[in-house]
Amino acid sequence: MEAQTPIALPIVLALEPVAGEPPARLTLTRDEAAELAALVATDLHALVPQVDAARLALAGALFDQVELLRPGFPVWSTLDELARRVPRGHLENVVAFGSHDGHMPAQPLEPSTLYAEGPMRLLPMSLLAPAELAEELSDQLEIQLVGRGETGALTADWLMRTLGIRLEHVRYLSRNDLLALTCVQYEHVNLAPLWSLLETALLTPYREESTMSARGLALRYADGKVLAQSPSQWLAGQGGDIAERAHALAGIVFELRQYAALLDAHQLPLQLQPAPTLAVEAGDGYLLETLAAADARYDPPTLFAHEAPGLGVVAITVGQRGEQGQSRVLAHAWPLKPQALGSLLALLADRHGSAGELHALGRIMLDGDGQLAVPATILH
Repeated sequence: MEAQTPIALPIVLALEPVAGEPPARLTLTRDEAAELAALVATDLHALVPQVDAARLALAGALFDQVELLRPGFPVWSTLDELARRVPRGHLENVVAFGSHDGHMPAQPLEPSTLYAEGPMRLLPMSLLAPAELAEELSDQLEIQLVGRGETGALTADWLMRTLGIRLEHVRYLSRNDLLALTCVQYEHVNLAPLWSLLETALLTPYREESTMSARGLALRYADGKVLAQSPSQWLAGQGGDIAERAHALAGIVFELRQYAALLDAHQLPLQLQPAPTLAVEAGDGYLLETLAAADARYDPPTLFAHEAPGLGVVAITVGQRGEQGQSRVLAHAWPLKPQALGSLLALLADRHGSAGELHALGRIMLDGDGQLAVPATILH
């Protein structure tokens, strides 16, 4: 009878370095990873003796939680795949993967330096358990790790000596524990709606999930991406004082940029959804909404930058001025990522035949209906 494929139970070793003392490196060598795996196996046996019936797989790499909590859990799935290739019973049922010549054995196991300054470093592991044991072992891990999952003194000392850091805390967590911890962190900074979308993408990616941001922007997860209402569409549904609307729009863009940065870190795409009547073009980190073609009876198109304190350019509006103080709007562009601004300006200048110069308004300019507008006279 063909042996059943073992079931992977993901866990993690969480390190909290003393503030301001991040590890000087993010990976362990093969030999170091093997030494750590032996220490971890001893710790886990003391916490949950049933682990002896499973294979421990360890990746000698330190990640931020945004790198581990990505759709499909690519770090763990890569670790599990590599571990399953090692003949069963090899290395006393403990297998560790470290760096060789500065590289991990697979790209998903390479931590990014972009997140190296985070307050917590996470070393991923899996227990590959026989099918008949997996449920019981999983239950025991959930109970024991959250209650008394501190590493042994030998493991903590080894980590500090090898990485050259001091540690405030070092403990074992299940992946569910890590999910719960991240949920609390995002809720603490008013990002609970983002977490509801991310959790769906991680755990039930086949489902759809709709929510609303703290500032009232409609958000939806579907088909592997997050769809967000465009600022233009949000603005069209607002009422009240014009100055208050401009201030609220700046808040919406701030929130969108926050979402875009975090979702990008979690490798979950964000797309802005405009009103269905607009011609749109979505690029990497921006949305372009076209309202009208240039009119030869007006002056050549000009690019105007709506700005807000702390945000810089909130939106770019392409407009034309005419006689008797008339002006018309051709397009709005929303840069969500800083690196999108340059390419967006070049695209707008080429598309509308305008000079590449960007006229700074110094504020968000709205018309009498509360929509983005341009001045009737060119600013100097």
